[in-house]
Amino acid sequence: MRKKKYFLLLALSAAMVLGGCKKDTADAPEETTSDEPVIQLVTDDNTEPAAEEVAEAPEEDDEVREGMYRSELTNEWIDESLKDQRPIAVMVDNEKTALDHYGLSQSDIVYEMTNSTANDGVTRFMVLFKDYNSVKQIGSIRSVRPTNLQIIPEWNAVICHDGGPFYIDDYLAKDYVENFSGTFSRVNNGKSREFTEYILEGDVDKNFASHSKYSKTYNDYYPGPHYQFTSASKPNDLSQYSDAKSATHIQMPYKHNKPYLDYDAASGTYLYSEYGIKHVDAGNNNEQLSFKNLLIQNCRYVQFDSNGYMMFHSIDFNRDGYYITEGKVIPITWSKEDELTPTRYYDKDGDEIVLNTGRTYVALVPDDIWKGLTIE
Repeated sequence: MRKKKYFLLLALSAAMVLGGCKKDTADAPEETTSDEPVIQLVTDDNTEPAAEEVAEAPEEDDEVREGMYRSELTNEWIDESLKDQRPIAVMVDNEKTALDHYGLSQSDIVYEMTNSTANDGVTRFMVLFKDYNSVKQIGSIRSVRPTNLQIIPEWNAVICHDGGPFYIDDYLAKDYVENFSGTFSRVNNGKSREFTEYILEGDVDKNFASHSKYSKTYNDYYPGPHYQFTSASKPNDLSQYSDAKSATHIQMPYKHNKPYLDYDAASGTYLYSEYGIKHVDAGNNNEQLSFKNLLIQNCRYVQFDSNGYMMFHSIDFNRDGYYITEGKVIPITWSKEDELTPTRYYDKDGDEIVLNTGRTYVALVPDDIWKGLTIE
């Protein structure tokens, strides 16, 4: 598989992001940070992990199940026939009118990020599915943004959406960005047309059939496994960290939908709510969306125009963040070298963190509202 052989400087990645843009809300020097969230956790070591450093590998799981393997997205057991299948990344509308959502509780990874500076910073989900054919309905589907097109190459995923602003054109033209747009099923749900597009059974296969150059399996741009996972029999409860604190209620600072996550000790997961109600999956017996791992990233961003179109600096170095699992939280830093290299998350000692088996929530939070994040 293709391997990256160099590190890009922050200045180069920022230049790539900002090319052709007139307004930048992140012109402050890199070492200037925003106010800390309520938890007031600060990482002491703010040095960039050296390129040659390799984190100690997590303990291997000795269990073997015939005909199955551990998913590189969740570490859960799935059918071995899926091992080389590329995931899809689905843009899901998160306006209140778009509820109820379908398929999210059966996903592997859910990204939430501000979609526009307008409308109180409305967010949108980008949802990854490895075994997408096992999910009967996903959506509803909406447009994509440049940030998403910078992130999906690190998963070698095909992104599913319905159009987007012209700011996405240069990214869609790249060889390692493959997409299906506006080619999914319409469902008569009594709502206006923009809320009626869903991925139904067979839709993804039909799209691959009509895009003969797209491979269903990982191609030469696949960077390899993404997250590190601990042994499923020995969960990472963060007890090895002296600075770990309790984290049973997380109030995200997004103003539009006011999402929050509450720790459920019985399941060992964080239950997601927004708009003042539980987020339930209408396509999966109204199961509440839940996560084993939470990765929260402090991100700089650029606003493109007065309409609120924006883009995060998803390529950046040594930015603050938090890893939350098993009712605990630790401060972390995150770095992303370039579009094809996975985002890496490091503890205060510069070691790459190890996730627990299960679904992961990744939140990109604008640096100017970072202080509104509350972890209790």
